[in-house]
Amino acid sequence: MNKGIYIATLESNSGKSLISLGLMRTLLGKTVKVGYFRPIIDDLEAGEKDNHIDTILSYFDLKLNYEDAYAFTRREIIQKRNDGKSGEIIDTIIRKYKHLEDRFDIVLVEGSDFSGEGSVFEFDVNVLIAKNLGIPVIIVASGKNKTREMLKGNLQMAYHAFVNKDVRVLAMVSNKIELQNLEIATSAMNEFLPAEVGNFAIPLIDTLGNPTLKEILKELDGKVLFGEEFLDNQTGNFGVGAMQLRNYLNHLKDESLVITPGDRADIILGALQANISTNYPKISGIILTGGLIPEDTILKLIEGLSQVVPIISVEQGTFNVANKIGMIKSNIYADSIQKIETSISIFEKYVSFDPLLERLINFEPSGITPRMFQYSLVQRARMAKKHIVLPEGTDDRILIAASRLIAMDLVDITLLGDKETIKTKVGNLGITMNFDKVKIINPAKNEYFKDFANTYYELRKHKNINLDIAKDRMNDVSYFGTMMIYKGLADGMVSGAAHTTQHTIIPALQFIKTKPGVSLVSSVFFMCLEDRVSVFGDCAINPNPTAEELAEITISSAESSSAFGIEPKIAMLSYSSGSSGKGEDVDKVRAATEIVKRLRPDLKIEGPIQYDAAVDPGIGKSKLPDSEVAGQASVLIFPDLNTGNNTYKAVQRETGAVAIGPMLQGLNKPVNDLSRGCTVDDVFNTVILTAIQAQGI
Repeated sequence: MNKGIYIATLESNSGKSLISLGLMRTLLGKTVKVGYFRPIIDDLEAGEKDNHIDTILSYFDLKLNYEDAYAFTRREIIQKRNDGKSGEIIDTIIRKYKHLEDRFDIVLVEGSDFSGEGSVFEFDVNVLIAKNLGIPVIIVASGKNKTREMLKGNLQMAYHAFVNKDVRVLAMVSNKIELQNLEIATSAMNEFLPAEVGNFAIPLIDTLGNPTLKEILKELDGKVLFGEEFLDNQTGNFGVGAMQLRNYLNHLKDESLVITPGDRADIILGALQANISTNYPKISGIILTGGLIPEDTILKLIEGLSQVVPIISVEQGTFNVANKIGMIKSNIYADSIQKIETSISIFEKYVSFDPLLERLINFEPSGITPRMFQYSLVQRARMAKKHIVLPEGTDDRILIAASRLIAMDLVDITLLGDKETIKTKVGNLGITMNFDKVKIINPAKNEYFKDFANTYYELRKHKNINLDIAKDRMNDVSYFGTMMIYKGLADGMVSGAAHTTQHTIIPALQFIKTKPGVSLVSSVFFMCLEDRVSVFGDCAINPNPTAEELAEITISSAESSSAFGIEPKIAMLSYSSGSSGKGEDVDKVRAATEIVKRLRPDLKIEGPIQYDAAVDPGIGKSKLPDSEVAGQASVLIFPDLNTGNNTYKAVQRETGAVAIGPMLQGLNKPVNDLSRGCTVDDVFNTVILTAIQAQGI
């Protein structure tokens, strides 16, 4: 079930707040717990709150702390981009959104406002955020001062920008359309929108665009003389009272704002009298310019009136005041009850959301982004903390990764090595490690050593292993760490930063052994590409598998893919696609594909298929038009280690992809091998994978 919806716009002043208010009211009518989140808010002065958040939380009385409802200010975003920390932006947004997703039935996410420095990047940023959150969008655009073709062009561009990134568009809203042009706007959108995408047009509502007296007071830095309790009055229009009263009264319109010098008692009193007369329109307020205050007798007269409107004194001259008021962009505030209720009413009148609600609830994202995948790994590791042993306890990369894992409280760690040597290394590296939360074991001097040696002797004496050899083995950190798993003193092991793959895996094969029904240990990498996560197997263990072994690798890789939230669509890679290719190598792939189909008919699989046809929708459709895998493969199985290892490294280096793994599959307990060229991030990610495997996936 989908738990979020993203409201995105193309520009500032699109009327996005109306959509947020109306949609929030609709969602609260369907479910009890609705959350609200703004990934990016405008920069604020000290003590100020974001107006959007304050309005939604206050009016709908959401049980949500203000600080939980946003991730960054615009200034913070720009600073992180300048510091080369763009990745942190998405990570933090995902984390904060997921926190709300866990608490609420559905979360309304409102995109940024396109105001201020950095707004040129905002559309792409909103696409990126929606993609990484895996939620559908409603796109809002203003039709004010736009022709039909301009509006259509803008929305069509926005629609394809989201769809091309695999973000589902739930609806498009053309806002601020002249009433007589509503049908013209929707017909323009129908020319490119699929039938299942909602298409709505909302008329321009003048009262929502006109400022309140409170906004005018703030903009002009004025002083309230009377009517402070009516500052939420909305202005319909404004006019300068410079002519004789008898002429000015003819220019009054409903909700007029009267602008006049402070010494024009005739205009002031005449406007107030007109406000209570049934023969003239109501006025919204009076602005007195030039810093002039009416005489005491006039003030006394006004004070005694039974009905009054806000009267505000300002220092500026009449001309400047009129210009400034004309430039004010009105907002909806928490106490703008009239505007809020008008917005909700207009939304309910022009947007038929119920037909889209089922699609919203049943929406499933088409894939998982790298950032979302990495976030989910951390959360899953945290859910059921496991104990991981790291045999290479004096390696710098291991120690730095271990300090991060401990600080984040993701796993329990045991380091193998001399305690004083490890402490000295930690000091030299300048990192912080809480030694109360990490166990350090020197195998040769440990209380378990004798028992471990005896156990190994009993397990391997049929292979001519004597007790002396068993003791030598237990002096080896890979054997000692693996025995900790066998004895239940650890849940998994990660090694290989300073040892060969064989050195890491052989102990596991000797006494951890493979799972029932599995005869082959293989591996996968989770390749975090720009906008998707693909599973590559086997790129680390088996040099030249037979067709039967390749089929087993495929089934294990598909199960690993499913276990980590990636729907397996399997491509059996070769140098030809379909039935055209001939030769021993392609025949092996074809045979392996048939074995998988026979053993697991539930799996989506295509093979043999070339890499480009497997991952590129256009090429996939041209080469294998009837395939449900071509062009959208998520699990890519390589025919041999030479091809797989070189391909994963080429993809990693040339695209900047993060390769998480290798993760070994098929063992009874998780043991994972690092490359000797691994980074700290590689260690960190592999430990998390191992911890999740240890949860019994």
